[in-house]
Amino acid sequence: MSAVRGEFSSRFGFIMAAAGSAVGLGNIWGFPTQTASNGGAAFLVAYLVLAFFLAYPALMAELMIGRHGQANAVSSLTKLTTRPWQKQFAFAVGFGGILCAGFILSFYAIVAGWMLSATLEPVTTLVGADAASLWLSEQSLTRNILFTVLFIILTVAIISRGVENGIEKWSKRLMPALLGILFALIAYVMTQEGAVEGLKAYLVPDFSSIFDPTLLVSALGQAFFSLSLGTSVMIIYGSYISKKENLVSLGAYVTLIDVFIAFVAGLLIIPAMYVAQAQGVEIFSSTTGKLLSEDTLVFQVLPALFDGMGGVGLFVGFAFFALMSIAALTSSISMLEAPVSYTVERFAMKRVQATWLIGALIAIVSITIVCNLGTLFGLVITLTTKVAQPLLGLMCCIFVGWIWYRSSLLKAIQQGNPEVHNTLFWKIWPWYTKFVCPIAISLVFLHSLLS
Repeated sequence: MSAVRGEFSSRFGFIMAAAGSAVGLGNIWGFPTQTASNGGAAFLVAYLVLAFFLAYPALMAELMIGRHGQANAVSSLTKLTTRPWQKQFAFAVGFGGILCAGFILSFYAIVAGWMLSATLEPVTTLVGADAASLWLSEQSLTRNILFTVLFIILTVAIISRGVENGIEKWSKRLMPALLGILFALIAYVMTQEGAVEGLKAYLVPDFSSIFDPTLLVSALGQAFFSLSLGTSVMIIYGSYISKKENLVSLGAYVTLIDVFIAFVAGLLIIPAMYVAQAQGVEIFSSTTGKLLSEDTLVFQVLPALFDGMGGVGLFVGFAFFALMSIAALTSSISMLEAPVSYTVERFAMKRVQATWLIGALIAIVSITIVCNLGTLFGLVITLTTKVAQPLLGLMCCIFVGWIWYRSSLLKAIQQGNPEVHNTLFWKIWPWYTKFVCPIAISLVFLHSLLS
């Protein structure tokens, strides 16, 4: 079965693919701006703690469901059930996660399209193509549709090549490239005036605000959502892992890389914001005193900073938006794989055909959102990330904590780690997924609805 479905050829390949799924615009764009909006280093401390005490146990639940089932999300969840109502529940959770991943990709592709056009804009300026540069920098229906579809085609081209030759191969290339660009940009920004003040705001905590409920819930949500939980993605990736691998350590590596890149992204974005402020660019609202919105920071504040750098700003701007485009692509690969794997296995369809079919359907949804940006864009984001993801993540924890028999669960996790029953992980984790994770995720969900 695994030979037909495909399998990651190495530990490194899985770690890069799963980390690529987790590391997206939420890490490089969302995390730093959330940090700046929620007490700076106090938010960072809360995020680091919650990532390991909530997100990691939930990640392990999804990876274990996938590896045990060795199938798409619906089939993997169904294999844990023994009663008719449980099978219906499994279908609802698995198929719901697949739909959620597809709808997230539909708006994600739009934002990624903006990143692609912003990457090309400095290039056209450099070669003197002023008309093209102006077109790339201005919002227009034609530009948005063109680059959204282009991004979806890039994602489809990678996924259509399969697990080892597509997902794994390109994750191994894109993740090191992402890290290289990220560190190069940090090195440059740190030489600019205002960077030290930004570092202090990021790394020196104000512990008086660390127990603020809004800060804690925001950090909890960021830790949970950054790992692609609740979208069936990690169930799918778990199904491609050999049963000889130590799943506990693999999950820990993915969490560490995700947290590390979010932390490092903060070393770039927050100092860059203060560098921009030192150059006279507004980063806080003149009326409310609060940090400007995320889209304003990325598409107005930072480009204004790059413009103030002169000729070198073109290269820095190109590198920054190339970084954002790569981060978007590593996440979109996993989002497309969720519905593709289900279609291939459920309807016995060839991978190439299934990939282009699903890609076309997502492109249609994306174009519909682009044509109704003011009404649909925010609605789809809210329904997927604030409603569907926490609910589906909660359901996965319920499956592992309450439906999957403990003895069967132990046998599943002992594959690749025979002595796990003697470890602290096994003594704590089942209890965590049964009680702590559902309660914590429910708090995030309720807070999202109330706010």
